[in-house]
Amino acid sequence: TSMREQARPITHAERLARLEKARRLMATSKSDAILLTGSTSLTYFTGLRFGNSERLMALVVPAKGDPFVVCPAFEVDRLNEQLRQSPLQKVDIRAWHEDESPFQRVGQTLRERGLATGRIGIEETAKFVFADGIAKANPSLTVVSATPVTAGCRMIKDAHELELVRLACRATLACYKALHGAL
Repeated sequence: TSMREQARPITHAERLARLEKARRLMATSKSDAILLTGSTSLTYFTGLRFGNSERLMALVVPAKGDPFVVCPAFEVDRLNEQLRQSPLQKVDIRAWHEDESPFQRVGQTLRERGLATGRIGIEETAKFVFADGIAKANPSLTVVSATPVTAGCRMIKDAHELELVRLACRATLACYKALHGAL
C-alpha cells in the first residue's frame, strides 16, 4: 500500500533555514559564496533540479546578500517555472548566450555585489571544467571546495529529515517483504 500520505514535504521555510545555515558555515570556512550546479545539494537547499549539462547552469549563494543563477539563455523559461515552486521565487537570473562566457558572468555578478576578490566554494560534484573555467576567467577569485558548507549542512539531519529517512526505510522494507512473499 502507498505510504505517500505519510511523507510531509520539505517546506520553503525549511529550505530557507538550510540556506541560512550554509551562510553561517561559509563564515566559519571563510568562503564568500558557494556555487551549486545540478546536484542533490542544489535540491537539498532549494528544491530546484537543474540536471547536468556541458553548459553551466548554477546557483551562487553569497555569504551575504541574495543568491543568483547563471543560466543559458535558452533555459530561462524552464528555470522560471521551477523558481515559482521554490523558496527562491525572486532570484536574480543572469542569462548567458552561446557567444558569452558563463564563467565571466559568475565573476561579473560577484564583482557587482562587492566580491571582486574572495573565496568561492564549488560544490563537490560540479564538473571540473566549471571550477577551472571560473578560476581562469576570474583570477582575483580563489576557488575552493564548498564541502565544508554543503556536507556541514547535510550530514546532520533534523527531526523532519529523520522522519523522512525512517519512512523511506519502512517503504523499502515493505517492498522487500512483498517481493520475498511473492517468490
